[in-house]
Amino acid sequence: MASTVPTGAPDPVAALTEFVERVAPFDPEPSAVQGTVELRYGHATETVPLTPHLAGALREALARYRDPADRGRCTNCGGHRLDENLHCPDCGRLHGVLGAMIAERMERDRWGATAPAE
Repeated sequence: MASTVPTGAPDPVAALTEFVERVAPFDPEPSAVQGTVELRYGHATETVPLTPHLAGALREALARYRDPADRGRCTNCGGHRLDENLHCPDCGRLHGVLGAMIAERMERDRWGATAPAE
């Protein structure tokens, strides 16, 4: 059977193992196992005994993770898919300084010389 793991893909089983190895020395009660985490990826499987200390470290690591593609939410439609230019493909709004400048210019052009005073 061929592996289902894409070539060059990060290995989450190795990452979990390395995480546990970094956290384990600081566990005040390493024998207080309260559950397990099992991770299967491709042909590799890792089962990790879960102590309260490790569970807290894992929860904190997951809570702090931010996807590199996360550029915030669109203030117009609430979408999560802003591209690298801060353009929302869902509604078309352009964010950031460039977006503000374009919006200001469009507003000025719309009103022409009779723009309302601010």
